[in-house]
Amino acid sequence: MLSRSCISLSDLTTGDILKFPQTPRSLPRVITVPGIISDIDGDGSNDEDVNSPLVENRKKIIIVSNFLPLNAQKDTKSGRWCFNLDEDALLLHLKDGFSSDTDVVYVGSLKVDVGASEQEEVSQKLLDEFNCVPTFLPPELHGKFYHGFCKQYLWPLFHYMLPFSSDQGNQFDRSLWQAYVSANKIFADKVMEVINPEDDYVWVHDYHLMVLPTFLRKHFYRVKLGFFLHSPFPSSEIYRTLPIRDEILKALLNADLIGFHTFDYARHFLSCCSRMLGLDYESKRGYIGLDYFGRTVNIKILPVGIHMGRLECALNHPSSSIKIQEIREQFKGKKLILGVDDMDIFKGISLKLLAIEQLLEQHQELRGKLTLVQIVNPARSTGKDVQEAKRETYRTTKRINDTFGFPGYEPVILIDRPVPLYEKTAYYALAECCIVNAVRDGMNLTPYKYIVCRQGTPKMDEALEIATGSPRTSALVVSEFIGCSPSLSGAIRVNPWDIDAVADAVTLAITMPDIEKQLRHEKHYRYVSSHDVAYWARSFVHDLERACNDHYTKRCWGIGFGLSFRILSLSPSFRKLSIDHIVSAYKKTCRRAIFLDYDGTVVPHASIIKSPSPEVISVLNNLCSDPMNTVFIVSGRGKSSLSDWFARCENLGIAAEHGYFIRWRRTSNWETSSLVADCDWKRIAEPVMKSYTEATDGSYIETKESALVWHHQDADPDFGSCQAKELLDHLENVLTNEPVVVKRGQHIVEVKPQGVTKGLVAEKVLLTMIRGTKPPDFVMCIGDDRSDEDMFESILKTGYSSSLPNPPEIFACTVGQKPSKAKYYLDDTTDVLMLLQGLATATNLKPRTSTEIQVSFENSV
Repeated sequence: MLSRSCISLSDLTTGDILKFPQTPRSLPRVITVPGIISDIDGDGSNDEDVNSPLVENRKKIIIVSNFLPLNAQKDTKSGRWCFNLDEDALLLHLKDGFSSDTDVVYVGSLKVDVGASEQEEVSQKLLDEFNCVPTFLPPELHGKFYHGFCKQYLWPLFHYMLPFSSDQGNQFDRSLWQAYVSANKIFADKVMEVINPEDDYVWVHDYHLMVLPTFLRKHFYRVKLGFFLHSPFPSSEIYRTLPIRDEILKALLNADLIGFHTFDYARHFLSCCSRMLGLDYESKRGYIGLDYFGRTVNIKILPVGIHMGRLECALNHPSSSIKIQEIREQFKGKKLILGVDDMDIFKGISLKLLAIEQLLEQHQELRGKLTLVQIVNPARSTGKDVQEAKRETYRTTKRINDTFGFPGYEPVILIDRPVPLYEKTAYYALAECCIVNAVRDGMNLTPYKYIVCRQGTPKMDEALEIATGSPRTSALVVSEFIGCSPSLSGAIRVNPWDIDAVADAVTLAITMPDIEKQLRHEKHYRYVSSHDVAYWARSFVHDLERACNDHYTKRCWGIGFGLSFRILSLSPSFRKLSIDHIVSAYKKTCRRAIFLDYDGTVVPHASIIKSPSPEVISVLNNLCSDPMNTVFIVSGRGKSSLSDWFARCENLGIAAEHGYFIRWRRTSNWETSSLVADCDWKRIAEPVMKSYTEATDGSYIETKESALVWHHQDADPDFGSCQAKELLDHLENVLTNEPVVVKRGQHIVEVKPQGVTKGLVAEKVLLTMIRGTKPPDFVMCIGDDRSDEDMFESILKTGYSSSLPNPPEIFACTVGQKPSKAKYYLDDTTDVLMLLQGLATATNLKPRTSTEIQVSFENSV
């Protein structure tokens, strides 16, 4: 029975709770290929057969976000809607990073409620005039989606606030989750109305739309899709409390490129994928990649920048020069400290005020000479926590001003109103120090803006009465918990909860020598000016193009239901091994070699019982009963375990410890590899392994006659992997002069003699058969691990050697969809057993002896 968290999308989007009116009609596509308009009211299938000739080479990027970069207002007299571009919108600024031949289409909601009767007209107007496609969410749905699930649940959780009690009002509510999925579906439908899936790129923004990639990928298997998260991504300990954690991770993995502001956020995401989905990731030529069902999901780490032109334009605004004169006069003789923050519980405004209070308490000489101007931007959400934060801010401000202020002097000035950009730039330009004290923030561009404003422009220099080209200074105090902190190496980083440390940091910032302020400022300005919003957008789209380069070199299949939907992407030459196909080849041949790995091939890795099941014993006996077959189990396990487990398989060949020991049938003696002289190296390797075992809870050492294996599958995934890498390096160093190799496998680090591989087993068996009366005309090898790749390579090399008059039919098959030297794959051990049963059935078409019938009967009981 499926858990409720695996509820299908159809249930989420068609349930009674969400019966909202539909958008009036479908919008026309934005045409980038003249004369070609795809029918969006078709069957909604994937884009496998889309084949539109490219007439005009123009790139189109569809930007999808919660809100469109528009301001809307209704004329009270005419009753008509008026729209204009929001010049402060990041999504508008990022267009500067695109080439002139790029069309940009925006998909998102308006910040106003447009009546159903007006939606069609407004949609056409926005498409014609602004290249914007509005998503009209019904008020009830919008409330549950945005103010409910996004702001009351996702936003606090992503900022490390756990729902400890129902009093906080943010306990998980499944109806809000259903609204979130339904809203994402509406956004996806709008994208599908304007997309040309062959050529267009889609760039989805932020945590409001994290499941949208699944809807798009479901309709267009090869959609070129990027996602950027503008908020923090929490550590796995926090994220795992989310009841629908797997659904969101799987949905994000349907993107081709996922972007984060900092390495910490990306690391947390990758850790969640590892711990909850069992996925591995690695750095591939400088890029982090996650292998997901044959697709590589790329991870991008790049903090967003500011729009330099927009800020410099505000600095040159006449009103900015006028405002500078007013501020200079108002705070004449005082050191100005500036804070610019949204009013919410994560910006740390109250903690900042407490630090200023502490500073004034400790440094009496600064009373009357230091002023904090705190600009409070309007809150982006409502709720009792925001109101409480606001009340606390006003209470603390009043206490500080009552305690340390006097006629003509207030230590803290609160500006709690919408402040135009030109006025903010004036404050930035005059502030000796800017402090950003957020306890958690995705990025926060306030420090960047401060740096650029302190650099100034010729017109601003004139207003400030300073010489053009003169050295510039700035001082930054930033929280170590904000996204821009890693890129500002010259800032004074603080823990916002440490009031004393913040007070000391502000003191240091305002008393720092000018030459040091100058050096720090120059370093920051070089970074901020070269990593602006255009650079960020250009870099992201460049990586998105790179991530999508191989879309049409692979074959794709959609698998899974609901939010578990994903794409299986494989090379055209790499396909699933068909039972009918191999059985047909099997019947036509008369001398066969069959090589089978053990763990992960005939027995699942996750199985607690490691011995073979009665079904495995039965099917192997049936295969071995055919005198035309030579069947081998080739495993890394020891010979004693394999001998016991397969004691009932008389004609089964066994290669133990990767071929160090080999036995042709039960009554044969074990042959030992001649490549190994001694195992003195164990005295060096074993103490090293023991030290790592003691330090890594859940790990253990497996001692074999020819090898030592360190297992860490039961250890913490991240720590175990980290320790395995370190152990590999350590062992390679201490065993440099020994005749052994050190290799990493699936949750193991193994030391074994040089030259002992599964490939040698396959080669030895095949050469023995070739030298006999009949060379093999059918070779099958199935395995799941890196060590099995040696077998695949060996059978291909030996099978196609010049010593054979006719090359045999070769079936090299890996278990699981992953890069491999094998030509075929099977999904899991269940598929392997079904295939073996199919071959056994073909074998059993021949008359069997009474003994064989009795064995088969006993095994089936």
